[in-house]
Amino acid sequence: MFEVVSQLLEEHAELETQLAEPSVHSDQSLARRLNQRYAELNSILRAHAEWTRLGDDLEAARELAGEDATFATEAEQLEKARGVAEERLRHLLVPRPATDSKDVLLEVKSGEGGEESALFAGDLLRMYTRYAERRGWSTEILDATESDLGGYKSVTLAVKAKGTPEPGEAPFALLKFEGGVHRVQRVPVTESQGRVHTSAAGVLVLPEAEPVDVQINDNDLRIDVFRSSGPGGQSVNTTDSAVRITHLPSGIVVSCQNEKSQLQNREQALRILRARLLALAEEEASAEASDARRSQVRTVDRSERIRTYNYPENRISDHRTGYKSYDLDRVLDGDLEAVIASCVDADMATRMESIGQ
Repeated sequence: MFEVVSQLLEEHAELETQLAEPSVHSDQSLARRLNQRYAELNSILRAHAEWTRLGDDLEAARELAGEDATFATEAEQLEKARGVAEERLRHLLVPRPATDSKDVLLEVKSGEGGEESALFAGDLLRMYTRYAERRGWSTEILDATESDLGGYKSVTLAVKAKGTPEPGEAPFALLKFEGGVHRVQRVPVTESQGRVHTSAAGVLVLPEAEPVDVQINDNDLRIDVFRSSGPGGQSVNTTDSAVRITHLPSGIVVSCQNEKSQLQNREQALRILRARLLALAEEEASAEASDARRSQVRTVDRSERIRTYNYPENRISDHRTGYKSYDLDRVLDGDLEAVIASCVDADMATRMESIGQ
């Protein structure tokens, strides 16, 4: 059933040999890729060993059940446990996109609803930051444009895992399902009559690219500098420290103004540009990636919603998976596990079906 595991054992042994070579670790990017694959294979081999062990125990319990009836109960329990182990092994053997092992750049933009939408964008930023904290990930705001009432017209958050995550546990593998339009229904702080309004904010999720993932020619860049601005457009800096980078071949434009120095803003802008170019390259190379990209936000229109946050009912609804619960306050405080799990399970079912599992 799992004949492919014998090939993976050989690959695992080869990786062990490679990682023991000091020269490999002089190339940090190569060492990271090898460690990620090694961790992935470790998970598969541990799951296979557990499945095999349970099979041996089950066979022994069935033989003993003929002499002692108490072993029949143990055999039933072992059969259930082996079924769970088998399902986990199947999931681990399903090929994953290379980007699933990457960290994330997450962009949140306000849309329909004016100031209320910007305030909701701030709520989403806090939700993702708290979720990252729960998982032990680090976060960093790369760029932000605040609104007059303290929300965000646009904000870019970097989310980074510590160490080498297990397969399916890296930031992009989980947060990629957050891409799309998020709709909120609540009474805005600016509403004097107490009426419930509907507004929306858009989320775009990009795998963070390393310099080796994307080659950028300096001649393809137009770099402009300007003064940073805050809410209402007022200048917040007396020097031209903000940076706008235009990638001429693709037309992608990235600007950063959060840092105090022009050099720091340039580095942050290049970091975002690499992520966008990586996503663009994958979209062009794969129809599957293109479909996934199209499922994310293009325009922040309420009709394109993937999820609704209903404050009066304390309800959250995911319109792709049918997930619904009445613990919105907990979700907004970062308890996203169940919501994201519904997306992960739906995605896994689709991928297993596509390969005939």
